[in-house]
Amino acid sequence: MTNKESMSISKPPFFDGNNYSHWNIKMTIFIQALDFNLWDIVIDGYELPRTVSKEGVKILKHKSLYTDDDKKKVQLNAKAKHVIICALNSNEFNIVSSCATAKEMWDRLKVTYEGTNQVKDAKINMLVKEYEMFSMKETENISSIFVRFTNIINSLQSLNKYYTNSEMVRKILRCIPKSWMPKVTAIEEAKDLITLPLEELLGSLMTHKMPIKSHKDDGELDKKKKKVIALKSSTINSSEEVSDDELALITRRFKRLLAKKKLGTKSYKKSYLSKSDTKKDEIICFECNKPGHYKSECPRIKKAK
Repeated sequence: MTNKESMSISKPPFFDGNNYSHWNIKMTIFIQALDFNLWDIVIDGYELPRTVSKEGVKILKHKSLYTDDDKKKVQLNAKAKHVIICALNSNEFNIVSSCATAKEMWDRLKVTYEGTNQVKDAKINMLVKEYEMFSMKETENISSIFVRFTNIINSLQSLNKYYTNSEMVRKILRCIPKSWMPKVTAIEEAKDLITLPLEELLGSLMTHKMPIKSHKDDGELDKKKKKVIALKSSTINSSEEVSDDELALITRRFKRLLAKKKLGTKSYKKSYLSKSDTKKDEIICFECNKPGHYKSECPRIKKAK
């Protein structure tokens, strides 16, 4: 289908040569909704009004000889042809433009896009195999598998291959993962699988999906919390190791600083004493006029005392 496909209920679904089986189903529903007599004309066919000539040969009736029943059938056939033509693009119209009846148009499109009976059988076999091998993928949810399953069923139905409701329900229940087995068992015990519609089965499985997802989210949340706790613990341990290293470094620096201070004090004292001795050597006593001491320290005065 293309963007040209009409979304109006008054216009037929558009067909551009792609996905014929999908268009076939939609077109069938559209024609039946318009008038079921139209659908009878498309499927059962319509023979143009004929009459018998004087020679005993059947010939087409002249319009002036049409009965009311003939006119009604001709009108229905023309209407059915019009509906089909309005749904086709120019390429598909060229395929059916020479057809005299709506049934001929419908059958020619079917043969063109579905092929002969052998081709049709081959398509059915391929779809049946796909149906039998159908299973839920890891990346799928319940809604997506129902869409994929419905596409297979619709394609088979367009080729006149049908499965019962019970078969389809059981197929869905068999294809879901083992983690869903408690829910499957509950459905089998509580529901009648023969009459259980696919839509109701979808609803039951969707309600089971929510708590599973919530439980999964809780599990993931617990995992995240454990990771955060482990990260914090590792961060604390690493910070303690860094603090020990820094403490050792500070201790070494402090010891070196103390050593420098002691060394500086000793050198200062030595320099101070040496400076004092030098100053004393330069001092001259005013009592005895000898160098090396002050008057108050003069031995002569001490001796006199």
